[in-house]
Amino acid sequence: MVPEASLDFSRRQFLVAGGLTVATACFAPGYLMAQTDGLVGGAFKEAATAKVTVQNLRRNVSVLLGAGGNIAVLTGPDGKLLVDAAIVTARLHVSEALESINADPIKQLINTHWHFDHTGGNEWVHAAGASILAQENTRKHLSQATRVEGNWQYTFPPAPTGAIPATVFKDEHTLHVNNTTLMLKHYSPAHTDSDISVYFPEADILHTGDTFWNRDYPFIDYGTGGSIDGHIRAAEANIAKVTDKTIVIPGHGAVGGKADLVLFRDVLVEIRDKVAALKKQGKPLPAVIVAKPGARFDAEWGNLFQNPSDFVALVYQGV
Repeated sequence: MVPEASLDFSRRQFLVAGGLTVATACFAPGYLMAQTDGLVGGAFKEAATAKVTVQNLRRNVSVLLGAGGNIAVLTGPDGKLLVDAAIVTARLHVSEALESINADPIKQLINTHWHFDHTGGNEWVHAAGASILAQENTRKHLSQATRVEGNWQYTFPPAPTGAIPATVFKDEHTLHVNNTTLMLKHYSPAHTDSDISVYFPEADILHTGDTFWNRDYPFIDYGTGGSIDGHIRAAEANIAKVTDKTIVIPGHGAVGGKADLVLFRDVLVEIRDKVAALKKQGKPLPAVIVAKPGARFDAEWGNLFQNPSDFVALVYQGV
């Protein structure tokens, strides 16, 4: 049976799109401070106070929930290995959560893709002693100024040297750490052009990064290679990887399993097809939004990075 996530924090605590005014003394570092408004600026503020919870899975694999992208943690004699590093302003709470698992040092970090809510902690994790591994496009995007449109409207400056992955791969990579195998696989462009999955075969655990959002509409970064069709192809690839016993760690949302992957794929396909049909009829985006093509799912799925209107706009862009 797939374990239920002990997710104590409210999604609304993480981010309410459209005007967050959370007061906090901990902001993004100087190289990110030029833009503090909007969705990304709100996420920096919110992550500073968000509660991070630890959920133990199996075979020395845990997951940290609540500080941006979900972080997988593998422990053992080689030290901690992390999959993703959350938002930079969540450092204090992520550190406390890691220390609650054990006192072992962090020795390895894998990024599932380049976005700030998965790579924000790269610099401090590297300073703590970890080497960073990612797909080659993650290093490319972190190494240069990168603009994200949609409802982010944010230009990310080049990341500090310590945040840049030192080791990259193109298609596939295998690691052996803590008496455990990790199999890394690059997707075709999906959420971005840098997405990878991380599979722990002995534990039968799959970390999908942001190719899977469990009961949340995903963001699609067209500027760095993402598309709605690519997202659906990645969803199909994830379904093909797993069995009913596989534990699946999404980029965002509760830990799930195969049924959740299938539901995610079905939601994307249904909304894409409805939006495509309306666009083919010549309807402009405002009319398509009013038609509510995701009406069956909006109340549950439209509460994190993408409200229903924003998600329809992303789909409309790609059909």
